Amino acid sequence: MKLLTKIAMPACFALAVIAAPPALAQTASDTSFFLTSNGVGNGGNLGGLAGADNQCQTLAQAAGFGAPKTWRAYLSTQAADGQGAVNARDRIGKGPWKNVKGVVVAKDVADLHSAGNNLTKETALSEKGEVVNGAGDKPNRHDVLTGSQADGTAFAAGEDRTCKNWTSSTQGAAMVGHFDRKGLRDDDASKSWNTSHPSRGPDGGCSQADLKSTGGDGLLYCFAAN
Repeated sequence: MKLLTKIAMPACFALAVIAAPPALAQTASDTSFFLTSNGVGNGGNLGGLAGADNQCQTLAQAAGFGAPKTWRAYLSTQAADGQGAVNARDRIGKGPWKNVKGVVVAKDVADLHSAGNNLTKETALSEKGEVVNGAGDKPNRHDVLTGSQADGTAFAAGEDRTCKNWTSSTQGAAMVGHFDRKGLRDDDASKSWNTSHPSRGPDGGCSQADLKSTGGDGLLYCFAAN
């Protein structure tokens, strides 16, 4: 009898291990939002919107929840060279959006751009399911590239807020948000998840060194648009 017990216990353990992956796979298949664990690495030059979207798609694919979803970076572009502006809010689908742990960060576009959204340091997890360094951590990486106003729309043409529509690492500046909702000031704007302050630094604002100098790393918000 004792021998049978010793044999049965490992067998049950093995069955539990075998049963675990489908549950994890189900959570992964529901994932529709993440904060990138790393940036493109070339400052504000992301290769345009297409390059930024590719970064989201590639990281999602590596994490096991890429295709058939279409992943989009939450980025706006400004009107320039005869091309109209693009609003970040119009690129990311309708929601709801869940992080890799299955937590809803926003029910829809309106909720995402309201004060009541659930986007915080604890919920803005990377594609790996990890909490990303924020204010108070070393290094601080809470600046996220958005190029957007608080309502998710593009800035008017003129003063650059998109590193020349995500093609420059030498000129311009980029609007960033703070995923941890913390800022240097007490006002709400400084703590905004999508429009906290323009990038700046010794090179002007769009180099990788510039992004790091103010607490960033060229990170992106990624949303499943379908």
